[in-house]
Amino acid sequence: MAKQKPAFAVTWAWLWQRPVCFVGFGFGTGLAPKAPGTVGTLPAVFIAGLLLGCGMSKLALGLLCIALFLIGIWICNVTERALGVHDYGGIVWMMLIYACVPQGLGWWAVSFAVFRFFDAVKPPPIKWFDQRVRGGLGVMLDDLIAAVLSIAVVWLLVWLC
Repeated sequence: MAKQKPAFAVTWAWLWQRPVCFVGFGFGTGLAPKAPGTVGTLPAVFIAGLLLGCGMSKLALGLLCIALFLIGIWICNVTERALGVHDYGGIVWMMLIYACVPQGLGWWAVSFAVFRFFDAVKPPPIKWFDQRVRGGLGVMLDDLIAAVLSIAVVWLLVWLC
């Protein structure tokens, strides 16, 4: 199933007029002309790294992610409605993985790549939820499932290494 596109061009000017959409687009990174979901996921890496680097525990980051998930449902719902498109590729809002995988550039890079694979390819059960759950919950839920599968793959790799 091909991804839908908005009936208009999503631009910086459009995002600046809609602060919630600006956040929903990963602070604008989701506007990237190529691989917007991948580029839009990068702020999560930097935010998680900054929080952990400033002394936040992984447990606290995980708890923060629960709150951000709930807020993200609203943000993604508003953004999706403004676009008129379900789960547009530029809408990005996820960082749970970094609270659950080993710290370090190597494991974070692997985690990022595995998450992007699951989020882009949407294998079962991700695809099932993506096709049936609409609105902000649908956007967040398929990312959450991709994150959980990514965490499982990374820990399997940790165990094998």
